[in-house]
Amino acid sequence: MPRRRSPSPSSSTAPRNRTPQPVRVRRRSFGDFVKAFLAFVALVALLVGVPFALAVTAGWPLPGTFEPMEWLKQDISVQTFLSILTFVVWLAWAQFTACVLVEMKAALSGVGVPGRMPGAGPSQLLARQLVAAVLLVGATAASFTPGIGQLGQSLEGNQRPAVAAAQQTPGFFAQQQEQAAGTAAALTEQASHAEAAASSGAKQRGDTKFYRIQPPEGRHHDSLWEIAERHLGDGRRYKEIFELNKDRTQPDGSKLSEASLIRPGWIMEMPGDARGGDLVEMPDEAPEVSPEVRQQIRDYDRTGEHAQDGGGSGGGAAHVSVPEQRPAPAPANDDAGHRQHATPAQDSSSFGLPEALLAAPLLAAGLLGALGHRRRQALWQSAFGGIGGRRGMEPPTPTGDALDVQDALLVGADPEGVRLLDRSLRGLAASLAAESRPLPTVYAAWLTGGDLHLQLAQPSGKPPAPWQPGQDQTFWTLAKDDAARYEDVDTAAPYPGLVSLGTMDDSRLLLNLESVPGIVSLSGAEADRAAVFASVAAELATNGWSDRMTITLVGFGEDLTPLAPSRLRHLDGIEALIETMEAETRQRRGALGAAGHDSVLTGRTGPAQHTRWAPHLVLLAAEPSAEDAVTLAELAADASRLGIGYLVGTGSGELPGAAWEMEITGDGRLLAPLLGLELDAQLLPAAQQRAVAELFSDADPERGPDGPGDTPPFLVDISEQGRPAVYARLVGPYEIIGLDTPDGERSALLHEALALLLLHREGVHPRVLSSALWPRGVTDDVREALIERLRAWLGTDPDGTPRLGTDSTGRLTLAKSVVSDLDVLRSLYHEATQGRGVDSRAVRGRLLTDALVLVRGPLLADRPEGRYRWLTHEIVDAQLPLLVADTGLALSEFHLEKNRAEKAIEALNAALRTAPADERLWNELLRATHALDDPARLTALAADLVGRAGARGLPPRTEALLDELLPTWRDTVAAAG
Repeated sequence: MPRRRSPSPSSSTAPRNRTPQPVRVRRRSFGDFVKAFLAFVALVALLVGVPFALAVTAGWPLPGTFEPMEWLKQDISVQTFLSILTFVVWLAWAQFTACVLVEMKAALSGVGVPGRMPGAGPSQLLARQLVAAVLLVGATAASFTPGIGQLGQSLEGNQRPAVAAAQQTPGFFAQQQEQAAGTAAALTEQASHAEAAASSGAKQRGDTKFYRIQPPEGRHHDSLWEIAERHLGDGRRYKEIFELNKDRTQPDGSKLSEASLIRPGWIMEMPGDARGGDLVEMPDEAPEVSPEVRQQIRDYDRTGEHAQDGGGSGGGAAHVSVPEQRPAPAPANDDAGHRQHATPAQDSSSFGLPEALLAAPLLAAGLLGALGHRRRQALWQSAFGGIGGRRGMEPPTPTGDALDVQDALLVGADPEGVRLLDRSLRGLAASLAAESRPLPTVYAAWLTGGDLHLQLAQPSGKPPAPWQPGQDQTFWTLAKDDAARYEDVDTAAPYPGLVSLGTMDDSRLLLNLESVPGIVSLSGAEADRAAVFASVAAELATNGWSDRMTITLVGFGEDLTPLAPSRLRHLDGIEALIETMEAETRQRRGALGAAGHDSVLTGRTGPAQHTRWAPHLVLLAAEPSAEDAVTLAELAADASRLGIGYLVGTGSGELPGAAWEMEITGDGRLLAPLLGLELDAQLLPAAQQRAVAELFSDADPERGPDGPGDTPPFLVDISEQGRPAVYARLVGPYEIIGLDTPDGERSALLHEALALLLLHREGVHPRVLSSALWPRGVTDDVREALIERLRAWLGTDPDGTPRLGTDSTGRLTLAKSVVSDLDVLRSLYHEATQGRGVDSRAVRGRLLTDALVLVRGPLLADRPEGRYRWLTHEIVDAQLPLLVADTGLALSEFHLEKNRAEKAIEALNAALRTAPADERLWNELLRATHALDDPARLTALAADLVGRAGARGLPPRTEALLDELLPTWRDTVAAAG
């Protein structure tokens, strides 16, 4: 199993204490008292003033006698409407009064979230805000009177009793803190305090001091760090408080198991040297404490000796952070399942490709899929006369760094892994929804040997099948074979904030930024931080396991926005960010409260799952000022339940309110010593970032006519003298003319390799070739052996030149004597529309007819199942139908110029066999049929089109054309149907 590593000695000469820094609590100002006074006046006015005014002006709205029949006989007058309106106002007042009573009872009793009054959403929200404002000043006094410490517990709208759960440090990180903290020199002082306390002998019972956890105050929550800082003089001594109280039963029946998870009303035994006015010393009478609280403290005090005797290390609270690995499954005969990365032999040489992308399979898959989608958009907009004029169908051929990055994406991408991850997470959400169970909070996911391990924030019961419990109650595990059985389900992506950070041994860590209870800080050199930020932004923008989300980039990444314009947005400065996030935080809190959800997870699988509760992830590369850092920390205190995540860069490594702290080193290591993590970081360095941005900008469908043109990258000699030595038919069934068929199992591999080379006349990187043929990876010697067999099979030209060569960059290229029918088809269309056919009508007609004859079906129509999977990364499947459609349209226009409508219809029908979904062909077929002046035939064609459209209906352009050519088509088609 993967080993947990201790911090590298080279990373830091004296590891600093990375315990989350507390946010300073703002003391009550004069403005707070003014707000409380105004809220009190408003409550009095609403609760007393309104009924008094109603009683004086309108009186009691109900009649003195109960005579329904007499009421019905009376005339309806203005007074009647006024009485009804008065009654409605009385009802509203009664409802608001009930809301105030419910909110006051919840605040005074400290039960957490009050019950919801039916139909009183706005009224209860107003009552809660007014009560909160009145009691907000009382929260300061509560620190001196623990007996009423629960007054402010329900001030924040719709918080649940476990208020501090939103700030909980994840189990595997908090547990690693326990083990890694001993190596931190900054904790030496804490250890000396503990040793002194132990050497002083048994404590005197009369010296025992206790502290009662205070309720949340505004957006601030009490923490052991702050308690230690106030009463022990050093926040780092929070460990002593934790050790004194862990695993002891609290008044509400729960136990303290993690230093970051404390709840209002809990009692903490304090070290003997604790000082402060809000401490309770027992067995003094403590007259300022209620009898109930005194009894709770006495009962809790009696658990101390039991806890010490039971001692130990906390009853199994510590677990390793990396999941236990399952035995690797035996290799299957096919290429299904997760992509297994290349063996060490293959990794020995990257052939100049960027290693950062080769080692990032999920990021590469997302970028590759988004790039293909962008290029298809450009093609379709070109075909239908889209934005920027007609661009043609040939995307630009990348060069230089952009070509290397494209090849690295092809080699490194693991689309099957992305598909399994997406289906597994959505399947889990669907299973939990079917059982009426909420989604558990997930802090991280580990991909280990094809298995998926989810790290939960807290135990959430037995996972639904086929998921299994992991090594402890905070792990849910899905085996690779079980994940492969998942099908697509129509449910929202449950954890869209998962993003890859790096690998530890054989495990890949995906951190759920959305669930972090606070800020994630990243320290290190600026260039190294930028590489991490770019990787995180690119993967979040293009990953396949998310639906809608917003990613805000501040201080970097303006050139990354073309990756996903609907997801990524760039802000110039932190001032704009704070203004934006303050407004969104308020809006999300209000929306959650109005919907009755305690977090976005409970709302994400509801009826509004596809339109609401999408995450908002903020990536701030520039280090904020001290004031801005505190503001961000306040915003992030409640962010996890709102679906907001923050990743903030810092040069110093100290950031107030940081829940998880990480550091990126110059050698690409991502360190979090107190979290027990030392990863090989996933990076997107500046050069690769620029190249990725170039690939996407070149494929932008809104680029003008200076972009790609109609000229194919490879033109062949279409005269009789240009007969090729090797001719491959790819459009339709695969067939090769001019070569002998290879023997044995190598034939399929050689045919597939030749098809890939024919579709990329610019050249194919050897690693791209091997990655396409062996998605699970292959050794260098196997790849080189295949290339030599392919070179021998293709042979040489009469002048002795090998038909398979290598260019200056090491990429494999084919000689011009090796040609495919797709090359000929492109050349014929180009020659007919931009070459000799422009000046000669006869030549144009002959060339277009010859081109359409070549079309025998879809690309590689008879390819074996399970092979040619690399075609999913290509856009030729979109190029070929558009090329055939353009050829058919051009030939139809050629015949209609001479009023040969039947010939035009014949050409259009031939093109429709390969491009049946092209609206342009159908519209032109309607025009050609209308030219025959045969209404019955036109009606039959219209009925056929309506039948093909089905429930979706005809496209608007087609409907408009039918209205022009056959105004009665709706009635005629309806009568015929």
